[in-house]
Amino acid sequence: MMQERDFLYDDVEQTKTRFVCWIGETSRFDLAITHSEHFFGKILVLNLLSNRFAIIGPDDFDEPGYIAHAFDLEDEVADELEGYLRDYIGL
Repeated sequence: MMQERDFLYDDVEQTKTRFVCWIGETSRFDLAITHSEHFFGKILVLNLLSNRFAIIGPDDFDEPGYIAHAFDLEDEVADELEGYLRDYIGL
């Protein structure tokens, strides 16, 4: 018997995902970056090495330490990831 559920949403949509891997000065990065209408202009960034993710938009870079906290990274590693994401978003 199927259980009844109160869904807040149940959407299916086409997304664009970019997989990128590089070795920086401080660490190796292996990311999946997904663009979706669901996130209202923000991107879903998944760190495939640590299984951590965050929904990131331009305003999130105004929060000091946001990238370090979201991905549980040391400051130096987070700075390198933030630099890449700023370039990717076009800031």
